[in-house]
Amino acid sequence: MSASAPSPAVVSEAAGPVPREEVVLTPEALAFVGELHRRFAPRRAELLARRRARRAEIARTASLDFLPETAHIRDGDWRVAAAPPALEDRRVEITGPTDRKMAINALNSGARIWLADFEDASAPTWENVIGGQINMIDAYRRRIDFTSREGKTYALKDAAELATVVMRPRGWHLDERHLTVDGEPVPGGLADFGLYFFHNAQRLIDLGKGPYFYLPKTESHLEARLWNDVFVFAQDYVGIPQGSVRATVLIETITAAYEMDEILYELRDHASGLNAGRWDYLFSIVKNFRDSGERFVLPDRNAVTMTAPFMRAYTELLVRTCHKRGAHAIGGMAAFIPSRRDAEVNKVAFEKVKADKDREAADGFDGSWVAHPDLVPIARASFDAVLGDRPHQKDRLREDVHVTAPELIDIASLDAKPTYEGLRNAVQVGTRYIEAWLRGLGAVAIFNLMEDAATAEISRSQIWQWINAGVEFEVDGHPVKATHDVVLRVADAELAAIREEIGEDAFAAGKWAEAHELLLRTALDTEYVDFLTLPAYEQLAD
Repeated sequence: MSASAPSPAVVSEAAGPVPREEVVLTPEALAFVGELHRRFAPRRAELLARRRARRAEIARTASLDFLPETAHIRDGDWRVAAAPPALEDRRVEITGPTDRKMAINALNSGARIWLADFEDASAPTWENVIGGQINMIDAYRRRIDFTSREGKTYALKDAAELATVVMRPRGWHLDERHLTVDGEPVPGGLADFGLYFFHNAQRLIDLGKGPYFYLPKTESHLEARLWNDVFVFAQDYVGIPQGSVRATVLIETITAAYEMDEILYELRDHASGLNAGRWDYLFSIVKNFRDSGERFVLPDRNAVTMTAPFMRAYTELLVRTCHKRGAHAIGGMAAFIPSRRDAEVNKVAFEKVKADKDREAADGFDGSWVAHPDLVPIARASFDAVLGDRPHQKDRLREDVHVTAPELIDIASLDAKPTYEGLRNAVQVGTRYIEAWLRGLGAVAIFNLMEDAATAEISRSQIWQWINAGVEFEVDGHPVKATHDVVLRVADAELAAIREEIGEDAFAAGKWAEAHELLLRTALDTEYVDFLTLPAYEQLAD
């Protein structure tokens, strides 16, 4: 291992104490994070500036296209590194934050993969950031258990039955305010990756697996190149073989959809696959084309299913691209949370989940996501029916798929329009999620769905877009224009309904006023905020 860095990452005085934090915040680990920051934070800053320049170009042209300068990569004959045995079969993946109970349940769930989430399903309080790292170390040492308030105990099954972990760090846009190097906050993604990798990379290899990652919010192949350089440096630093790292990239931004080949190419020695998101992908479309006119106005979020023409274009292109390059194509989230009180709700929801997973398996995906252990058997059955004993279906090259650049942004082909009920739902879900996030909860059950930060992003972004596009709703047979005043009335009414629903004491104990204000600020301000989590982080209590 290399000598300690001259300026290690420093924990801020404002960071509260976390039990057993010394397990994670060792001098050697902080030196590694410091070295990551010094080497890679300047390039990260340049790439964030490039995002802003590209967004300005989209605002000017209201279009996107495949990159002419990388046509040779798209046309080339190359493949990514072969999948390691632990990532060969990915037919069901469960997602969730890294709290102790979730870690045990996810590892025991029967899913092949657990996406251990330090990103959208985790509010980045210092306790969550460091506590999650401790839980991962404990899990790999088999020193993790949990007892609920009711006295129920949780413990790991035999090693052969546990899911393989693929860890998701924060995206490039977020900072970690409690870790600084030379007075600068460390990028959240480098903090999460660095602490996890330093402590677990060799241990995972010893367990017959490896340091595997999901990369979120990627907007270009240059951002993938930066991650690849991080991996190369990190593997040399701790002395493990090059290629030990594997990364699956979430194609959850519209710009990345035009660079799938290039993203895999940049990570080709470390690439494991691509994943098709939904809410973040729609959020990215709204964000980038928010001022591009009526033809880019999205209807209610629940009306935009994966069968919409532009979503089909995106997912089918993803499968074709992955399989051409020997990578796994992973489908989207089944977010339903089973209800113990309503069997009929469960029946309808399970049928929808089955139909969704059947479609993905038939389209050529190699696996898919669920948010609850009860959905694992449903998703597995859909993929078992297509895969049988095979670990994947990369041999399905989908050469029948031909997607043009305009098809990926053909929002106008949708028949659905925004509705007043859709506005109410956006306010309801946005308020409820933000309130929980400000209390430190990143994965929140709302109306029988497991929601994460992407839900709040699409909710507040749609409100912003509808107002600025002058959308008209039909209410009781009369047109009602989306305006600041209309949104304020809806938001005030929904806040009052929540107060009545949960009672005065619970309302006063929560973060409801702050959530209400933050939703309205990010939905109504003239200047659009790129990420809701940026101003929210300033209000997040540690």
